[in-house]
Parts: sequence; C-alpha cells; structure tokens
Amino acid sequence: MTDLQNKNQPPTLEEIAEVIQNPVFLLFCSEIRDTYKCRETIEFSSCSLEPGWNVKFKKAGKTLCTIYPKETYFTVMVVVGRKEKEPVEAILGECTPQLREIYARTREGNGQRWLMIDLEERGDVYRDIVRLIQIRRGIAACSEKHRRTEGGETEMPVIKAGLPGFPKA
Repeated sequence: MTDLQNKNQPPTLEEIAEVIQNPVFLLFCSEIRDTYKCRETIEFSSCSLEPGWNVKFKKAGKTLCTIYPKETYFTVMVVVGRKEKEPVEAILGECTPQLREIYARTREGNGQRWLMIDLEERGDVYRDIVRLIQIRRGIAACSEKHRRTEGGETEMPVIKAGLPGFPKA
C-alpha cells in the first residue's frame, strides 16, 4: 500500500484512490476537473494540520479546493475568503446542518475560514461542497449581486441548476 507520509515517494491519483478505497473520491475529482477544466496537482504538505500528500485543484492561480486522503473517506478543504463570505453566508440556510456547524465553528483568520469537510458519499454534503467551490471559482451567476425578494430578503442567484449532480432548472 502507498505511504502518503513518505515525502520521497509521490503517489499517483490512482494510488491515492487505493488508499481512500471510496469511489466517491475519483468521481469528485473527475467532476471538479471536468467542470472547471483544470488539472489536479499532488503536493506534499508538512503542515501540522494535515501532513502528507494531498490533491489540489487550481484554476487561474486560485486553489478551488484541497483534498486530504483518509482511509474510506477524504477531507475537502475549501477556503472562504473575503470575496466569498457574503455569497456563502447567503446560502448557508440551504446547506446541511453539518456544513452550517463546520462554518460556525471554524474561526476566521485574516479574513478567511478554512473549512475542512469530511466526504464519504455523494449526498447533500457533496452538493454543499460543490456549491462552495462554485462560489470560490466565481461562476458568473455567483458573482452577480444578491437579488432582493418581494419580502425584502436577500437571495442568491440559482447556481446549481444544470451543473453535474443537480437537476435542470
């Protein structure tokens, strides 16, 4: 088995998938790669938070997410910065209780929250992560100003319709 702590032996994506042993990992990677037309980079981190080999997806010089492999699941880190804060907070009410809890307990530092989200299956948490990445990337609909509803509430533009894993509008 591949040792993800061995700095001298970079693994392939397939070797990381063998360690994780969860088909959602390759599905998630494929969806990010196909949606954002980007490639993953496999990097070694000496960070005390999550040391070892990880998978990063970047587009236009910006990290969309970082994946930290575990056995049977993986953790996806999505950074919510100053630009993403308002749109993310606008959709939190639609997100899973798990994501709302992670957001609430993650302290903000230098205008950022580093959300560490465990992913085991392609369900509601998976969709939450995809929405966070959409906002992080700044998809056209996400960069629009929030609209006001008739009741005066702020509403995010619909950003999920027609994207992989979401029904058409």
